[in-house]
Amino acid sequence: MSKTVFTKVDYDLNSLVKYIELGVIGLPDIQRPFVWKNAKVRDLFDSMYRGYPVGYLLLWRNGLPGDRPIGTDTKQKTPQLVIVDGQQRLTSLYAVVKGIPVVRKNYDTERIHIAFNPLEEQFEVADAAIRRDKAFIPDISRIWSDDTDIFEIVDDYLEGLRTSREVTDEETRRIKKAISNLHSLTTYPFTALELAEDISEEDVADVFVRINSKGTPLNQADFILTLMSVFWDDGRAELERFCREARQPTKGRASPFNHFIEPEPAQLLRVSVGVAFKRARLKYVYSILRGKDLETEQFSDERRIEQFERLKDAQSRVLNIQYWHDFLNCIRLAGFRSGKMISSQNNLLFAYMLYLIGRTEIGVEEFTLRETIAQWFFMSAVTGRYTGSPESAMESDLARLRDVDSPEVFVSRLQQVCDISLTNDYWAMTLPNDLATSSPRSPSLFAYHAAQVLLDVPALFSNTRVGDLLDPATHASRSAVERHHLYPKGYLATLKITDTRETNQIANYAYVEWTDNTKISDEAPAEYLPELKERFTYSELTDMYHYHALPENWEQMEYYAFLERRRELMAQIIREGYQRLTVGSELKPRVEEFDLPTLVNYGESEAVEFKSTLRTNLHTGAADKRMEMAVLKTLAAFLNTGGGTLVIGVHDDGTPLGIGADGFASEDKMSLHLVNIVKERINPQALTAMHMHFEDHDGERMMIVRCQKSPAPVFMKDGEHERFYVRTGPSTTELKASQTLDYIKQRFDN
Repeated sequence: MSKTVFTKVDYDLNSLVKYIELGVIGLPDIQRPFVWKNAKVRDLFDSMYRGYPVGYLLLWRNGLPGDRPIGTDTKQKTPQLVIVDGQQRLTSLYAVVKGIPVVRKNYDTERIHIAFNPLEEQFEVADAAIRRDKAFIPDISRIWSDDTDIFEIVDDYLEGLRTSREVTDEETRRIKKAISNLHSLTTYPFTALELAEDISEEDVADVFVRINSKGTPLNQADFILTLMSVFWDDGRAELERFCREARQPTKGRASPFNHFIEPEPAQLLRVSVGVAFKRARLKYVYSILRGKDLETEQFSDERRIEQFERLKDAQSRVLNIQYWHDFLNCIRLAGFRSGKMISSQNNLLFAYMLYLIGRTEIGVEEFTLRETIAQWFFMSAVTGRYTGSPESAMESDLARLRDVDSPEVFVSRLQQVCDISLTNDYWAMTLPNDLATSSPRSPSLFAYHAAQVLLDVPALFSNTRVGDLLDPATHASRSAVERHHLYPKGYLATLKITDTRETNQIANYAYVEWTDNTKISDEAPAEYLPELKERFTYSELTDMYHYHALPENWEQMEYYAFLERRRELMAQIIREGYQRLTVGSELKPRVEEFDLPTLVNYGESEAVEFKSTLRTNLHTGAADKRMEMAVLKTLAAFLNTGGGTLVIGVHDDGTPLGIGADGFASEDKMSLHLVNIVKERINPQALTAMHMHFEDHDGERMMIVRCQKSPAPVFMKDGEHERFYVRTGPSTTELKASQTLDYIKQRFDN
């Protein structure tokens, strides 16, 4: 057996409370505020009173040098132990024994009042009825108060009880014994497992998960927030206050309240870390803030103080009310009106990180910065830039800015990423494919609505602007704007189209005023449309159709043909909206170059796949037809769906491998081999929609195959069979014969 990473230590309740009070054990209100219900606290005391076990505690030795207190609070010692598992139990015990309030999830404070009936030896959560009941001690915290002794409590209880009933000598004896037993809970034994100071926070989190299967896994933010609570109470309190005030308006003074996000402390901590250290990965930040040298593994007071000062400076900017609201105006400038239009809060928080760096460090002029951040946020929102592997993508984007020291370069770097991400292929191929969904939280759908706001579009068949209807300041018993099925579900049912994934395609929705939605009901488009069209002139209808992405004579179209065409038009409107953010900028040349590092960092998706090799089985080291077939399946699926990019020489987790394992004499030979197997297994015409080239990434050479959306169905030959593949998310799926016929009819015939 390897050396254990923990030591077993026995405590009693009195010792735990004493060590917490002194500060030897750090009891921080870490990321999760006190979430136990009072009834669970009641049950904890009941179990202890009956002598039942209540579980062990998991503590971690700090490993910090010195014995002087940190901060300006009343703790007498530097915390030597941090609670990893058992925080809720210790918080319950400490709060009740000492009679202090806890912090709830909404950041309100509350005393936990547990009542005790000595005759019945029964615990209850104190409510109004129990407080009036003389049979109960309404708050057991008094039992351990320094201001009273146990004899006074017994006398007071008996005096009160006798005002409501007679008390026998036997009952008096039982009452005294029960109160004495309750008072002696301070000797209740606890077992703690103390983790060694030299194991990493990743190991601590792993231990926690392994022994506490019902717990929420700890993350890096948990550990950093623990440090803040132990060594910088004021900083943690500032974070909590900001988050609390962001949830509701504060009268008489400026507050962080807004309609976009109700941030959590861990989220704003990530922004502070990004601003302070230009890092998105929190993996090493905890160790840095503890004053640890990552090379020597040694701790230093000086290093810890220096790093905390950097974090304090960054947090002061993150919590600056003026900066916060000026940034949120950037989000409004991008066409977004509320949190209901934002599919990923990571996009918003990272944009805030960039805004603060640009404003407080680089010195970008406010007008230019506002336009640049609005453009960046729109791009990251529509592409879902931080929804897959957010830390990796953020780390890559921050790395682009670490050497930037001028406003011009800062703006240029951000706009270059936008241009690389939003190529002509993206607008024409990727985005229409992203719109083929029924998800009401689709990033591309929200971008479409934001584009309509930017283009100042009225709701369909209305003179009221979409932007006004989406304004969260509008309050009514029923929303002023509703999503309406252009092809109503009742009508589609007559066509035997009832699957909600088909009827609720986002291309079948448009914003209308709710009074119109009521009138439209379940009529066919050709039936309800004439009356609505009468309100408008031909010119007005032409503009309306354009900005609502409606094809001419759409009401006469076959349903699936309508969806396909409308997705393409919706993508055009999103592009027009985005272009409103870029007009007037001095740096407008579109960068059509292929950005391999960004693509690899972003990871596999519906339009991106990685393959380790073209023909070699890495397990056997020999050529294997199955490797070739896997490549061809992916290419066929890209061609049949919305196009995409295949990178050969990369493991599926993004690790660069290179093309050397395939053993081709030259890159030309490798290209020729792929051309030959495409001709043999697919068809020569497919090559017209495929583009191959080679690039270096992270020291390795890779082959990139970019596929356009094929205008005709593409089958792959497998012996005597022909197989049909499509992309479904980040994977390739073979369709059955009946599915293939339906898909071809929907995708190609129209």
